[in-house]
Amino acid sequence: MSKAHHYYGFDIGGTKIELACYDDELRLVHQWRIPTPTQDLGQFLDAVVALVHQADAQVGEQGHIGVGLPGIVDPVSGRHLSANVPALTNQNLAALLTERLQRPIAIGNDCQCFALSEANGGAAADAPTMFGLILGTGMGGGYCVEQRLIRGMNGTLGDVGHVPVPAVTLDRYRLPVLDCPCGLRGCIERYASGSGISAIHAHFTGQRLDAVQIVCQASDGNAAARHTLDVHIAVLAHGIATLILHLDPHAIVLGGGLSKLDQLYTRLPALIATHLFAGPRTPPILRPVFGDASGTRGAAILARQNH
Repeated sequence: MSKAHHYYGFDIGGTKIELACYDDELRLVHQWRIPTPTQDLGQFLDAVVALVHQADAQVGEQGHIGVGLPGIVDPVSGRHLSANVPALTNQNLAALLTERLQRPIAIGNDCQCFALSEANGGAAADAPTMFGLILGTGMGGGYCVEQRLIRGMNGTLGDVGHVPVPAVTLDRYRLPVLDCPCGLRGCIERYASGSGISAIHAHFTGQRLDAVQIVCQASDGNAAARHTLDVHIAVLAHGIATLILHLDPHAIVLGGGLSKLDQLYTRLPALIATHLFAGPRTPPILRPVFGDASGTRGAAILARQNH
């Protein structure tokens, strides 16, 4: 009888480091959470290593490690670009942790880990291909084929938040061309994310409200808030239609805070169809099964697939 293994999934953000330990059946066994040391690389590495040693002691073996965190990892150099954890910028985190822990480290970004989790036993478990799209403060995704991530030459496959919105769409809805922190202009993330809802509402009303406040006002019948959500979903529909024409996934699973909006499942499919030429069909737009747990779970799956 083969020995059981344990898989550690790290979900690292600007405020917390979460480590979850899963068994061979991807059942959660243990979980820890600590604040993220964002500025000092040494403190960050010490914190991660201490959590791993704590987990090893708990399960009685050296677990296999996967790490999910925001940002981009260059597939050639292994160096990281991270706004959330500045200490990691230009650092090869996989190499640093491999040296400290003496075991391989699998790394993906948070959106990729979400997609991988939902492709393996999640909402898109039966789909040959799927796209996991996170709509939160920002916007990004991951693409899976046969339950495995496809990353592309630059490791950015799925980073759809920085595809520009066509000028014709901005003109149709009387939207300005907004600057994006990535250095480009008119990126869809600036309109279709949670912060995008706020930006659209501020443009039309001059009011600075967050997405939750705008959704609540729309539910209460506020006409301006309803207009904001109408424009938001229209721009999002165009973006997803473009994604479908490029990647043709069998299913799209939504994650992030906006994935709780009912209109994304009731209205979005028909709106997407208006941007597709005759022939292509809109794939199912699905709610996530694992939601917030997908970060650690997807990272653990990444570790298991790279084991």
